[in-house]
Amino acid sequence: MTINKDGNRSETLRVQGIRKDFGKGASRKEVLGGITLSVADGEFVSIVGPSGSGKSTLFQVIGGLQKPSEGNIWINGEQTTGERGHISYMPQQSALLPWLTVTGNIELSLTISGVDRQEAKQKTKEWLERIGLDEYGNAFPHVLSGGMLQRVSFLRALLAPQRLMLLDEPFGALDALTRLHMQQWLMSIWEQNRRSVLLVTHSIEEALFLSDRIIVLSAAPAVVLDEFQVPFQRPRSEALWTDPRFNEMKQQIYELLKVGVRTGG
Repeated sequence: MTINKDGNRSETLRVQGIRKDFGKGASRKEVLGGITLSVADGEFVSIVGPSGSGKSTLFQVIGGLQKPSEGNIWINGEQTTGERGHISYMPQQSALLPWLTVTGNIELSLTISGVDRQEAKQKTKEWLERIGLDEYGNAFPHVLSGGMLQRVSFLRALLAPQRLMLLDEPFGALDALTRLHMQQWLMSIWEQNRRSVLLVTHSIEEALFLSDRIIVLSAAPAVVLDEFQVPFQRPRSEALWTDPRFNEMKQQIYELLKVGVRTGG
């Protein structure tokens, strides 16, 4: 963790006044209505918002795949607006290459990111053992379950050299029980590493369980409606789901989302 001269954690990400619209004239549609947010070094932040509120577009802007109509992105103190290669990314689907083994997929991702080939082999072997998938190292993706695929996908993002990780609804396609297990697993791995994480999720419960802070967006054109500091100590367990404060915050965020859907940006 990096501490600045004021004694606070330094910012890994700063999103400043981001607007994004598509089309021109009468067909112009504003998706992001001026978003400002940050992620501190080692902080886990979640974004929740209605469907179609531009959360994935925001990720594309942060990752340099889309240029904003207005505003700037700062990563590790440097302006990176429109630049690629500054983040690691975990998509909704695992997106593993079907013709490569699990080991081959992870090693390829690391070498593309600039990691030495021998170091990539060593890291891959070590981490597959650590997450209990070493026996599947030589298996191809089609033989893995959905939960296993997402573990490999998360590991691939975790081992990339970029400090900032963007997780785009990574467990949305999993059944409820597998999703819960994956949330607990992700927390245990993240606790060992404390990378800076920005997560997009539709699940308020998931955001409360995983995050240090939650940012709530309105419907498009998206703006930040509010931020919530999550008060629960780490490490967290399933018992948190029955904590009255957990359910109170869940209801508070839900009510805010309903207002955001009615009013838009």
